[in-house]
Amino acid sequence: MYQEIKSVRVWGRPLDNAVEQAVLCASHGNVVQSLLMADHHKGYSQPVGGVMVYDGQISPSGVGYDIACGNKAVRTNCTYKEIKRHIPKIMDDIARTISFGIGRANQETVDHELFDDPAWSVFDEIDHQTKDTFKELARKQMGTVGSGNHFVDLFVEQKTGDIWIANHFGSRGFGHKTASGFLNLAKGKAFHDKVGGEKMEDVPTLFDTGSDIGKMYFEAMTLAGRYAYAGRDYVIDKVLEIIKAHATFTVHNHHNFAWKETHDNKEVVVVRKGATPNAPGQWGFIGGSMGDESVIIQGKDSAENKAAYFSTVHGAGRIMSRTQAAGKMNWKTKQRRGGDISPKQMKDALIDYGVELRGGGTDESPFVYKKLRSVLKAHQETIDVKHVLRPIGVCMAGANEFDPYKD
Repeated sequence: MYQEIKSVRVWGRPLDNAVEQAVLCASHGNVVQSLLMADHHKGYSQPVGGVMVYDGQISPSGVGYDIACGNKAVRTNCTYKEIKRHIPKIMDDIARTISFGIGRANQETVDHELFDDPAWSVFDEIDHQTKDTFKELARKQMGTVGSGNHFVDLFVEQKTGDIWIANHFGSRGFGHKTASGFLNLAKGKAFHDKVGGEKMEDVPTLFDTGSDIGKMYFEAMTLAGRYAYAGRDYVIDKVLEIIKAHATFTVHNHHNFAWKETHDNKEVVVVRKGATPNAPGQWGFIGGSMGDESVIIQGKDSAENKAAYFSTVHGAGRIMSRTQAAGKMNWKTKQRRGGDISPKQMKDALIDYGVELRGGGTDESPFVYKKLRSVLKAHQETIDVKHVLRPIGVCMAGANEFDPYKD
């Protein structure tokens, strides 16, 4: 059950700085409701794990820099027994085949119908060069994963032994530059201005959905969403090729996005930042840490889910900052020093849990996240857990990659 704090509906244990940020968000614009899911923490302008419901407005800072970050998960026709001995090689092949890290280009050019879509014309209204530049960047990065908390994982379903594949990333540099450009326009700057962006303490930038800039942003965001879907499809297909399997069931959704929805017979814009859409019957993937279970869920048809504007968590939620866990980064040497979690602690924990890791740093270790079950408990009236998955292989960017907009 949720509690209401200064008009904000809060699930789980309230984190003061995130609640304060949600209250601040609620005081700007045509806000219908402000909500925090149980994995909430402070973010850029809007809390991660935060949901803002607007009447006739959309927030590019609420959607965030990683437009359409989300998950795809598939159950395969493979079993753990069939691939158990091959997991180290499979993870080597994933790390070798998929590009991880900031600014990475794919090892192959992906020819996708999305690049011929007339939707790219939205950028003509800004500048023709923007369209060509963005499309070129999008082509290069299609199917690359990025850094921070983005991953490609193998799971075994605890009850059946079925192998699942899941990934987590968004619209890459294309989405980031789109977000930055529209935030620049909102401040009266040029779209390409490098000074763009927001501080965590800034109030959300808002566009009226009926305005020219609001319509343009919504079109660009929607295109970035389709691009993210295509990228996640590509990566899953590559991993299926590696393990010589096919998908028997698929779950796929964004958790950094804005949707036009109808609630209480009224059309509103629901901006979910690190929050999973959870309409009755809708399937979702919720990831734990690399040393904890993840789950496949389905939204309940309940009064509490309606009160949540059909939203739920997108992960376990952090309990330790990246700097605290891994130490302070020295940008000259690209090394971290002074972290609370040592590589040996992380390695030993993953050996005990039975996870084959490629990449990843102590800032993504199991010690920095809440246990997923404790987070899901706060939403037990809004979700049904349908499948419980244990990670057996985790692939991420290298330990010293840094992504300022990882959420």
